[in-house]
Amino acid sequence: MTREELQTEICSIFRRQFDIHDPGPDDDLQDMHGFDSIDAIELLIELEKVLDVSLSQETKKDAMLHIRTVNQICDYVQELMPRQQAPNQDALHQ
Repeated sequence: MTREELQTEICSIFRRQFDIHDPGPDDDLQDMHGFDSIDAIELLIELEKVLDVSLSQETKKDAMLHIRTVNQICDYVQELMPRQQAPNQDALHQ
């Protein structure tokens, strides 16, 4: 998934789940849209579905510290994806 596709999907989740329409990529979601920790958990659940991954509780806690803007969410997901795929690739090579 490209960054542009990821950003489009995240904005779609914001519209569907949180009634936040077209947040700016650098909008502080908490300050500008009232996005709180419960919302962050719901967002992570939706991202797990979209990306077909399962995030550990530790990963979710870490993500909650980094979810402030759409750009930061994209950065976090892109950083996370290679780590999520690596164990599967290792299993294929055994």
